[in-house]
Amino acid sequence: MLTPDTARARILAALSPLSPLAAERLPLPAALGRALAEDLLSERTLPPFDASTMDGYALRAADAARAGARLPVAFEVFAGRPAPGPLPAGACCRIFTGGALPAGADAVEMQEEVRRSGRAATFRRPAVPWRFVRRRGSDVRAGQEALPAGTVIDPGALGLAAGVGRTELLVRRRPRVAILPTGDELVSPGQVPGPGQLVETNGVALAAAAAEAGADPVLLPVARDDAASLARALEAARGLDALVTAGGVSVGERDLVRGALERAGATLDFWRVAIRPGKPFTFGLWDRTAVFGLPGNPASALVTFELFVRPALRALAGLPGDGRVHVQGRLAVAQEKPADLTVYLRCRARPRAGGDLELEPLRTQASGDLSSTTGHDALAILPPGRERLARGARVAAVLVGTPRPRPS
Repeated sequence: MLTPDTARARILAALSPLSPLAAERLPLPAALGRALAEDLLSERTLPPFDASTMDGYALRAADAARAGARLPVAFEVFAGRPAPGPLPAGACCRIFTGGALPAGADAVEMQEEVRRSGRAATFRRPAVPWRFVRRRGSDVRAGQEALPAGTVIDPGALGLAAGVGRTELLVRRRPRVAILPTGDELVSPGQVPGPGQLVETNGVALAAAAAEAGADPVLLPVARDDAASLARALEAARGLDALVTAGGVSVGERDLVRGALERAGATLDFWRVAIRPGKPFTFGLWDRTAVFGLPGNPASALVTFELFVRPALRALAGLPGDGRVHVQGRLAVAQEKPADLTVYLRCRARPRAGGDLELEPLRTQASGDLSSTTGHDALAILPPGRERLARGARVAAVLVGTPRPRPS
């Protein structure tokens, strides 16, 4: 069995971002979270003029080289309006934050350092050239690269794009991923299960996880545990960027997904990883489609998606890493585990005094329990080579949500 780090490395080594030819041009709000597909060159110089960063007085610094200089106030400059004209020699002007410096001015003094008396202003300290002035072009100049290709578009990047004159951005498209639940025992949500049947839940959960990872999910109908049904289902997924199946990848007589994939032409790289939950996990390539075979138990499916499919989909979308925060924390209770496996423990992460996180395992870690798939905000990583970790043991963890304070 592969270690989880080796499995993830082999998956990522096999994948490349979707072709830049598949990029799409989107209005700014729709580009949030996407990877920029080209260098963004500025159409404008920012700031477009020398601007005051304070409410105060603009002047020539040489006219107040010493404390106590007294200058006449020539006029006022408000943000959004041009100065009435150049600043007369030996004078100053009242200026407000964001106002454009008049020609001739090269400094601003904040109003707290100026004593105003009628039409004259006395400066309490020497002026300094360009103090409290945001210089023209100090941020971005026209023709300059404002954002490099590959930048993940966040709210600040949208504001910068708008500022340099863009209303649209060329971004990498989202990978299209088919979600295929499998199993004779499954009925669709909304149906009443009969004897021996279960409501299918992996499809909607994995589709949501795929969307959160930056993909466009296509949820397929449940495939039955027979070769013909699986072949038809796989045909519906042909040509998409990724395929995620749930169930049927273990070693039972009715675990037929691996064989169906190979008959359809997929080349499978591996099918077991030394982890709990989720040991039976398959990865391979089917022409240009990345194929992931997940276990059928709901917690196993979501944990293996988090560990392996999420970073893969982000790589296809041109996004870096897994998009998660990796931390250290301390176990709230002692844990026993198989020595040969890495165990991913679903936990609530609670801030502790001193900056550490306390990792409190959910009440149940059973991979078949639906209640064990929600309510946690961290996966604590219990390493191989140890069978028992004491209460308070320091371990790595992946935050899958925002840690919340313990209820009072």
